[in-house]
Amino acid sequence: MNLAEGVQVVSFGILAVMMIGAALGVVLSSSIVYSAFLLGGVFISISGLYLLLNADFVAAAQVLIYVGAVNVLILFAIMLVNKRQNFAPFPSAWLRKVLTAVVSLGLFGLLSTMVLATPWAYSTTSVPADSSIVLIGEHFFSDFLLPFELASILLLIAMVGAIILARREYLPDQVTPSQLPQTVLTLPERPRELVSSGSEPNE
Repeated sequence: MNLAEGVQVVSFGILAVMMIGAALGVVLSSSIVYSAFLLGGVFISISGLYLLLNADFVAAAQVLIYVGAVNVLILFAIMLVNKRQNFAPFPSAWLRKVLTAVVSLGLFGLLSTMVLATPWAYSTTSVPADSSIVLIGEHFFSDFLLPFELASILLLIAMVGAIILARREYLPDQVTPSQLPQTVLTLPERPRELVSSGSEPNE
């Protein structure tokens, strides 16, 4: 997106605040449903950052895949589980919190070092000649046609397998014939008056 530098800085600041606030809400929220909704906000903020970097295809894929598929799948899983009882605290929960804090501080220090050591100088005069969608489409249907088709086949196989596993009924290991449901196709018995309407029964 060819925007003015001031607009880009303001947009980046708004998206960064939204992303950090939503990420903190995901971690600190006591409701797992609200955490899942805030996770969608994080994904949308990241797609906005991709738009600022002229990566329109990656931004659209971010919204379609992560917001429209992954986040919706998480929400469906949360609502289908329908956990009613409260979470019971573990005796060693403080140790896990300490380990989580150490790992988080280590990652924060690593990312801060990377941000400070990376030269972020950029040139505003260089504009890409073609759209990224056109370039990705050309590579998909020329250089990477075979991997693209193989990935499509693998996704189709995974979808069919998921449908078969979801539709499979539970069968116990050992079932006696008396426990099997009587599901054979039988016609309803006709009344005896209709059977013997043509002749009187012999007495």
